[in-house]
Amino acid sequence: QVQLVESGGGLVQAGGSLRLSCAASGRTFTSYSMAWFRQAPGKEREFVAGIRRSEGTTSYATPVKGRFTISRDNAKNTVLLQMNGLKPEDTAVYYCAASYRFYATVYVADYGYWGQGTQVTVSS
Repeated sequence: QVQLVESGGGLVQAGGSLRLSCAASGRTFTSYSMAWFRQAPGKEREFVAGIRRSEGTTSYATPVKGRFTISRDNAKNTVLLQMNGLKPEDTAVYYCAASYRFYATVYVADYGYWGQGTQVTVSS
């Protein structure tokens, strides 16, 4: 089992940057593929970026490719999401999630562990 705690959200102007951090508890962090999802008001939760367990292959949703970067530090049990070139449409609650699957898939149902979420607001 793993517990996830996100931090780093906030209010930023369009074009700005934020870095989200997800701290994971437990001894088997490398057993999990990790991902960031987001949920805007009135919308479904959607995949943003994922990183495969162990060797760290990454994947991104089309709207964030080239602007966001996901990384993991297995020694510190941490996953980061560096967000550059933020747009008002990036405004959402961002969630960190963990999955036992070999790859970080785009499906909410594949993730058994979730953080509490952190709010990101981008003003125009």
